[in-house]
Parts: sequence; structure tokens; C-alpha cells
Amino acid sequence: MSRHKEIVQELFSRCGITINGQNYWDIQVHDDRMYARVLKEKNLGLGETYMDGWWDCSRVDEFIYRIITCGLDQKVRGSYKLLFPYVDALFSSRQSKTRAEEVAEKHYDRGNDLFLSYLDSYNQYSCAFFQGTSDLEQAQRNKMDLICRKVNIKEGDRVLDIGFGWGGLAKYMVENYRCSVTGCNISEEQVNFARESYRHLPISIAYCDYRDLQGKFDKVVSVGMFEHVGIRNYRTFMQVVHNCLQDEGIFLLHTIGKNESQMCTDAWITKYIFPNGQLPSIAQVSRAVEGLFVLEDLHNFGPHYDKTLMAWHRRFQEAWPRLKDKYDIRFKRMWDYYLQCCAGSFRARDIQLWQFVFTKYHTPQPECRC
Repeated sequence: MSRHKEIVQELFSRCGITINGQNYWDIQVHDDRMYARVLKEKNLGLGETYMDGWWDCSRVDEFIYRIITCGLDQKVRGSYKLLFPYVDALFSSRQSKTRAEEVAEKHYDRGNDLFLSYLDSYNQYSCAFFQGTSDLEQAQRNKMDLICRKVNIKEGDRVLDIGFGWGGLAKYMVENYRCSVTGCNISEEQVNFARESYRHLPISIAYCDYRDLQGKFDKVVSVGMFEHVGIRNYRTFMQVVHNCLQDEGIFLLHTIGKNESQMCTDAWITKYIFPNGQLPSIAQVSRAVEGLFVLEDLHNFGPHYDKTLMAWHRRFQEAWPRLKDKYDIRFKRMWDYYLQCCAGSFRARDIQLWQFVFTKYHTPQPECRC
């Protein structure tokens, strides 16, 4: 047995994981080069060797859950190559205007056929709310209605949606609350889809960076976009929202977050899924809103993202026969790993899903917890 294999085997055994074992969370190793890569490159090596077919696991989500809960991801030193994202984050703004569109080009513009094959009918690419249901469709409607009730949308309200996605939340708001919505998005694929799909509704879409937003709105929502803003721009983001929000308006921020403040995110996720992404902590959000907003409500339903991701993964498997002529098997393994890895991280409570509700100073408190 090689020294690398012996070390990895011992480390995994601490988490109840047996190499080539019989449990559904045990990994089956097909290429022994995997061991050296994992020891050298940690999460990046683990993800890349899975993409290359060097190992398999019937439940990657459970494998990742066990690694995180036993703290193994913190015990293995990584390669000097993994320092580069941290150095970059320290000395440059990876989410500047010139670099902000990279995540749209490399992730959101991969193709509507991919995303819409496994999302719900409102194309919600954010955490659902499985309160009282196990059905993804209903859970996403629950989430959208929860948002609408928290910001107290009324007929005739002008709503700003920063991030916007494919416009499903805007459609839901307009149809159920008779408001008008302006969306802000930098994904060409998503903007084109929404403009074509919702041209008959009072929905306008600004194909622009959030820093260029102007106008006044009664309500502002941002769902699943703050993860792309970056710590150097948190204050700027909040100032833009403050300038756009009417004095008695309400702002809801829906974002994934980390338990502790960090400068960088997972190396594999950064390289293959969300370039330049950064998950905020509560402390970082709090500092960004200081002097601008009153925090009215903070709601954590991170465990619901575990359920959301696993529902997406099941749907992705069902959709694969329709996608395989366009996307190769390495892409499939990458997407499988992405969805399951994130599910395992939420299950282990390593990352959270927060909804913040803010108002400006001297504004009457809204009934924001529904």
C-alpha cells in the first residue's frame, strides 16, 4: 500500500468512510493517483478526480456530509496553488465591473436547456421552502409567497429585483399581487428568456450591473445574487439599495452564507461553478448595512437548501437523456458533484441560507415574519 493511500484511508476512517466499502457513503477508488491529488489539493483535487472518473460513490452528498461533520476538510494541508484565490481576494476586487460578468458567462449562460430541465415551472434557481410539503413545485411557491409577504407587497407597488434570474419571482409577484417589477441582471441568456416570456406582463429588465441602477422603488428584493457581490463591494451594494428604496420601503436579502467570515470560497466551486463567488457571514452583512438600514428580521432555513439541491439532482438525472448529446460525461460528473457536494454542506450546517429583512431608519416596523 502506498503511503498516500494509507494516509487517506486513515483520515477517511475517522469519518466512518471505508475505501471500497459497502456503505452508500463509501467511495470506490478506480485510480490510485487520486490519493496524492487529494492530499495535495484538498477539495480541488477531490472534485477534479471525481470529474475524471478516478473514484465513485453512490451518495456523494453523504460522503461530503461525513467529511465536513468530522472536520476532515480542516485537517489536511493543501497545495500552495490553493493560496492563489486568497491572495487574489486580498489584493484585488474579484467582483469589479470588469470581472462581474464572468460568472454569468461561465455559469448562468451555459444554456437554458440545462437549468430549465431540472428547475420548477417558475425556474427558481434558489432555495425552496419545504414547509408542509415535499414537492419542489409547491416549495418554490412557498418561498416566493414568503418573500412577498415579508416585504408586504401591495397592488401598485414598484418592486426592484436585483439578480432576477429567469424572472419567475417577478412573474409570481405580478400575477398574485398586481405590482410592477423591474429586474436587474447581467446574464444575457436569462435576460433574453425573460424578455421573450414576460413581454405581456408589467415586467421591465435592465441588462446592467447593479452598480448602475437608478430610480425609486417601494420594495427591493435580491434572491441568490449577493453571493456574487464580494466583500469589497458589500457596502456599495447596500448603498445602491438604500438609494433605490423609498423612505418607507422594505428590502429583503436572500443569500447563502458562511458561519465565519472568510475571504474566499471552496477552490473547486470557484474554479468550476461560481467564479469569483464569495459567501458572506452575518458579521459582514451587518457591517455593510450599518448606518443605512434597520434589521427587522433574520430567518435561517438552510436545511431546506439540502432538500432543494437533492430535488434538483434527481430531476437532473431524469433529464440527462435529453442533455447528453450536448454535454459530455465529464460535465455530467461535474454537475452531479456540484449539486450533491452543496447538499452535503448544507446538511452538515457548514453553510446556511438567510433571509434578511431591512427598512430605513425611522420607518414603522413591518410584519415581516410570516
